[in-house]
Amino acid sequence: MSDIEIEINGQPLKAKPNSMIIQVADEAGIYIPRFCYHKHLSIAANCRMCLVEVEKAPKALPACATPVMPGMKVFTQSPKALAAQKAVMEFLLINHPLDCPICDQGGECELQDLSMGFGSAESFYTFGKRSVEDEDLGPLISTEMTRCIQCTRCVRFGEEIAGMRELGATDRGEDMEIGTYIEKAMRSEVSGNIIDLCPVGALTSKPFRFTARAWELNQYPTIAAHDCMGSNVYAHTRNGKVMRMVPHENVTINQTWISDRDRFSYEGFYHADRLEKPMIQVEGQWQETDWETALERAVAGLRAIITTQGAEHIAALASPNSTLEEFYLLQKLLRELGSSNIDHRLRQTDFSDQHTMPLFPGLSGSIADIETADIILLIGSHIQKEQPIAGLRVRQATRQGAQVIAINMMDYDFNFPVSAKKIVAPHQFVETLSAIANEQSDPITSLLRNGKKVCVLVGIQASHHPEAAAIRGFAHQIATICKGTLGLLTEGANAAGAWIAGAIPHRAPAGKSLESPGLDAETIWKNPRKAYVLLNVEPELDCTNAPLAQNALEQAECVVALTIYKNPTLMQYAQVLLPVTPFTETAGTFVNVTGQWQRFNGVARPVGESRPAWKVLRVLGNLFHCDGFDYHTAHEIHDEIKILMDQAEPLKTSFVTPRVQKSNQTLSRIGEIPLYAGDNVQRRAKALQATQDIIQENAVGIRVHPEIANTLQVNETEIVTAVQGNHRVKLPLFIDERVPIGAAYVAGGILATTDLSELYGPIEIRKT
Repeated sequence: MSDIEIEINGQPLKAKPNSMIIQVADEAGIYIPRFCYHKHLSIAANCRMCLVEVEKAPKALPACATPVMPGMKVFTQSPKALAAQKAVMEFLLINHPLDCPICDQGGECELQDLSMGFGSAESFYTFGKRSVEDEDLGPLISTEMTRCIQCTRCVRFGEEIAGMRELGATDRGEDMEIGTYIEKAMRSEVSGNIIDLCPVGALTSKPFRFTARAWELNQYPTIAAHDCMGSNVYAHTRNGKVMRMVPHENVTINQTWISDRDRFSYEGFYHADRLEKPMIQVEGQWQETDWETALERAVAGLRAIITTQGAEHIAALASPNSTLEEFYLLQKLLRELGSSNIDHRLRQTDFSDQHTMPLFPGLSGSIADIETADIILLIGSHIQKEQPIAGLRVRQATRQGAQVIAINMMDYDFNFPVSAKKIVAPHQFVETLSAIANEQSDPITSLLRNGKKVCVLVGIQASHHPEAAAIRGFAHQIATICKGTLGLLTEGANAAGAWIAGAIPHRAPAGKSLESPGLDAETIWKNPRKAYVLLNVEPELDCTNAPLAQNALEQAECVVALTIYKNPTLMQYAQVLLPVTPFTETAGTFVNVTGQWQRFNGVARPVGESRPAWKVLRVLGNLFHCDGFDYHTAHEIHDEIKILMDQAEPLKTSFVTPRVQKSNQTLSRIGEIPLYAGDNVQRRAKALQATQDIIQENAVGIRVHPEIANTLQVNETEIVTAVQGNHRVKLPLFIDERVPIGAAYVAGGILATTDLSELYGPIEIRKT
């Protein structure tokens, strides 16, 4: 259909059919006041603040709900339009409390701003203002419901975007209230977005409450550092300290939304565990020291291992949340010393296909492309918890008619409808995928083959599986048969950057193959080294097999930890602790799952004497007299990697031909990492650790199917023993029909289960 010609304030414009006046005005840069309208939400037309004059219309019309018509003439600032808008503002202010001086929204309040232009200094209302009881929505969102103007943005967000209608409206007229109806905390992993959507001070950030005023804050763009999406955010700081995080719109990545962990994890930056000065161990006692002494101690310890044992006895492990520059310098230092034993894949156990992998595991298209698929196959993925922003894209696809198929090890309650699913125990997972890939008669196979645009997404749980290579192989096979796209959703903020920078044992930077590969993360622990360099790694929580990692560290003669925090477990094994900064206090680059390089600068003052990790690695390189460590800025490192990428030859990549190996297991562990246990910063964010995902989901426990509980003859909450080899823990048992027969859900990444081994290995449950 051809465009429609209209006029707004005498300006001729072209509009798409079925567009609303407010949409056309926004595209043309013509401002129309509004409260309830939001470009990513459905149209409610219940605030009426956007009333405008339309030629030949007997009364003012809402711009958000009036479709354009050929020849339409609209006036947004005519006397008729202004009178209507001022009348609406008078009604909105009738019951609004006069508490702007103590309201957290003061200085950035839409109602406050519009009342300056459309409000009146006089009021004819003589009755008492209404008062509404506040809702307790949990530890993240604070409420002052008397301020609510019933725009319903929060309600529509929950129903349409988050997929969990946790808020709703009760009663009508002046008795209308927004709440949860039955008092409960919000559960959505993106619930904090209603803070930004609220045009008044009814919904504000509870951790941020009463800590700063909007005009006191400086705003800096940066990149979120907790998953592979690379969400764009603004850091708001005061006196060099991060006070809050809010979304920075990026249509291709996170639109206007961010996850709660990207919003609230900043609390972890200033936890009491923060390491503020270098520390060394002297005769079994830890003591603070200066940087020169600590660095010389680290160099001497590593040099002694090289001299007596050989460079192959040095290994380095890095958090997948490290920057591109940190990964690059860490691998460069290690390889200058003569070792390629470096890895960032801390929770993986199967590396058999690493030599044929692409430059980095990721998506073949854009994040926005997920929305345009008509069939989405999730393999080993709890996508809304692992990558919440990708989960929102999947939900938007289903709202446009897409069908979702889930092949998982647990029957998750997704925030979108699932058309077909197979839930099987980990040891039956590969066999199930093989059937879908090879059996023509399988209903799921038929559904996939009939798809016009199929998107196959392999999740983090699949990458942790002991047969991860076979899973990737079958996923590729399915995507090829269906002529669809394959996406590997990775762990951490910068796994793609780690592959590109060479923080893997078998490739140098830019994907260059090595003649003599080093050891992968699993082998590094199974074959203990004499020296370890750890970059923001907490071994007991970040590694797939905590006892194995701790055993290896115990045997080491030199452990140097570049860390943000003082970790009690780490302090048992390390000899040197070097305080480094989180992403907010350093410059760097994150490469997201689509291969998009996003640079950012430090936005906050380093705590204590902590230093950016790339600077620490640069100095270590200088102390070892390595060539090529004379960097002055992180941008120089970034540019050096770019040059290597430009000079690199294309990789010959493929996926392994998967094989099905019959398993004789009867019970296997599902070692999912809970939503807010993924990295060291999240684990120290007070508000996140008080959420329902941590408290009421019983992460600390063993969850089994009712049939397994009957076989074991155990009751709900009874203490049982989980056994993996020589490792065991005692935990309460919970009966959960979402867990398949043949599996036991025992979360990883938490202190209560660190005495167990593989996240997805064999497990035995015994009555205590």
